[in-house]
Amino acid sequence: MAKLATDNSNHISVSDVELKLPQPSYTIDTLTHLKEKYPQHEFALIMGSDNLVSLPKWKNYKMILRDYRIYVYPRPGYENTDLASHPSVTITMTPLMELSATFIRKSLAEKKNIQYFVPDAVLEFIEAKHLYR
Repeated sequence: MAKLATDNSNHISVSDVELKLPQPSYTIDTLTHLKEKYPQHEFALIMGSDNLVSLPKWKNYKMILRDYRIYVYPRPGYENTDLASHPSVTITMTPLMELSATFIRKSLAEKKNIQYFVPDAVLEFIEAKHLYR
């Protein structure tokens, strides 16, 4: 679905590399692998502020902060932590929306229309596979 959602983007590509790495899979391992395999590229994380709050619980989170940029989308109900002022962290100036994967799945389970929340190709895939019903 991520690939379907980004097919029209020239600046975003989706990779399944993480699925091919040894399990359990940790973000630092994926980032390290990508950096080694594609040294000509710069990799960054994009996460919601709910994940920033829990970042200190991640494996080698200090390495992530040291070696990678983190772009944080504000989420309702999640205050910024001390990490919000870290030099590697950028809190994006984006509209605050109560939209999440959980919201999408719950709406589908309740048979609500999500057509304005996901790209058409993703909606068609979900409907064809009867997902989240």
